[in-house]
Amino acid sequence: MRILGIESSCDDTAAAVLEGGTVRSNIISSQHDLHDEYGGVVPELASRDHQRLIVPVVQKALSDAEVRADTLDAVAVTYGPGLPGSLLVGVSFAKAFARGLDVPLIGVNHLEGHLYSGDLAPPVPPRPYLCLIVSGGHTELVHVGDHFSHSVLGRTRDDAAGEAFDKIAQLFGLGYPGGPEIDQYAADGDSTFHDFPRTQLEDFDFSFSGLKTSVLYYLRDFSDDERERVLDTHRDDLCASVQAAIVDVLVDAVRRAADETEAEHVAVVGGVAANRELRHRVDAAGEEDGFEVYVPARSYCMDNAAMIAKAGELHLAAGDEHPSTLDVTPQLKLG
Repeated sequence: MRILGIESSCDDTAAAVLEGGTVRSNIISSQHDLHDEYGGVVPELASRDHQRLIVPVVQKALSDAEVRADTLDAVAVTYGPGLPGSLLVGVSFAKAFARGLDVPLIGVNHLEGHLYSGDLAPPVPPRPYLCLIVSGGHTELVHVGDHFSHSVLGRTRDDAAGEAFDKIAQLFGLGYPGGPEIDQYAADGDSTFHDFPRTQLEDFDFSFSGLKTSVLYYLRDFSDDERERVLDTHRDDLCASVQAAIVDVLVDAVRRAADETEAEHVAVVGGVAANRELRHRVDAAGEEDGFEVYVPARSYCMDNAAMIAKAGELHLAAGDEHPSTLDVTPQLKLG
């Protein structure tokens, strides 16, 4: 089975070819430079760039996979959640492409793509498993069973972890996206430099807005000259302190959820899963608490089309497909 996957939910235009469960190509065109000066994604600019890039990105995915379009068995595309304009570009192209090839069209929930990104390369987490989705737009704890049975145990009540990284990085004078920047600086910093708050709720929900506000107030208490001096001297330490606060909250929730659900397998997926400290801490928690940890390769943590193709493959095997009237659903949630 040969499937073309298309992902355009935010600021990356991506296409991939999956054949027999093997990733033949995985092309990602990032818009980070385009949005860097704004400190975040500008929806109108993102959708315009998707329009410019969607055709060449799909062509490169087919070329790198060494397959012809008329040999595809299906087209899978993200239809939500995400930015409406960005999603519309991908869905419109996928509908026309699938119709022209007379192959099934499969709409994929972006979050399902992340859930099943662990299936792209061994070791594959066996069902059931506990999954932490942690990215720029989403932070959720999900119990994953067979046949697309998902039970959301908790989700963020405000900012997602990746969003907190981005906004705090901006306060520190760093670029976009902020997560990788903070990860890099934190490697040389002292995580005990400042004790930023950890919001740990009684259930498995998350909240990171208080941390963002705390960083803002911490910097606001300095004069302009003092703030510049503190950032120049202790940027590494501040990044390490912020990273520790975010990772502590995430790992604590995973450990509590794994204990309550008696999970033997835990996956961590999404862009923030590329964070080195998070990967290290979850691995350590697994060794201490007795659960196996599965984290995709970094190339599959970020938004990518291979994970959309994989979810599409699973849906196609289950007999699922969508009509050409498929529309975008920007606020789509896991069912």
